[in-house]
Amino acid sequence: MSHRVALAGNPNTGKSTLFNLLTGLRQHTGNWPGKTVVRAEGELRTDNHTFQIIDLPGTYSLYSNSADEEVARDYIIFEKPDITLVVVDATSLERNLNLALQVLEMTKNVIVCVNLIDEARRKGITVDKKELSRRLGVPVVLLSAREKIGVIQLMKTMDQMVDGKISTDPYLIPYEEEVEKKIEEMEPRIKEIFGDSMPSRWLALRLLDGDKNLLQALKTYIRDPQSVEIKHEPAQGGCCHGA
Repeated sequence: MSHRVALAGNPNTGKSTLFNLLTGLRQHTGNWPGKTVVRAEGELRTDNHTFQIIDLPGTYSLYSNSADEEVARDYIIFEKPDITLVVVDATSLERNLNLALQVLEMTKNVIVCVNLIDEARRKGITVDKKELSRRLGVPVVLLSAREKIGVIQLMKTMDQMVDGKISTDPYLIPYEEEVEKKIEEMEPRIKEIFGDSMPSRWLALRLLDGDKNLLQALKTYIRDPQSVEIKHEPAQGGCCHGA
């Protein structure tokens, strides 16, 4: 049995280097259906499992601002990979964690890969892996894909996650009281339509932001488009873009 793994991250975080390191020559490329965005896939075999790695487009967010963002978002939400690896730059954690926090709202099966630790050390930057993991509520692995550091630990963590040996409790960003109240009002209706197949809190946030592209994607996802009748109003100034 092959487990699907999505590889997400900002541009210039070494994500492609990690993808090449994990998959070697066992990879192929094409386009995402209906998009001109390149889709790269490859196979990773660990001691215990076979993984299909899908290299998502490098993006700074997972909103509907570009085809790349839509592709990455839709894959995580609709295809539901067994694991999502979020690659972040150890020298620029604050900026990179914005994407990681968005992914944590979408799925619980996340491993944060702090890459470029060799470069960070040269700059005198150290990353407290245990504390970062505690705060994010998911496993954190320190890596240098370029120097092939930490890859064995990453593969072990992936094995443990699909074996159910790792429990996660992703950190969810708290928003203003008005936004939280609207989320609470919307979640029961979302769960009524989608059950547990969609992250109801994340979906409520996106609808509050007036994400029309996502709403259209949801209509395509379910059999009867008319059953999507979630009423939503864009929050003043949006609710999440400063997350």
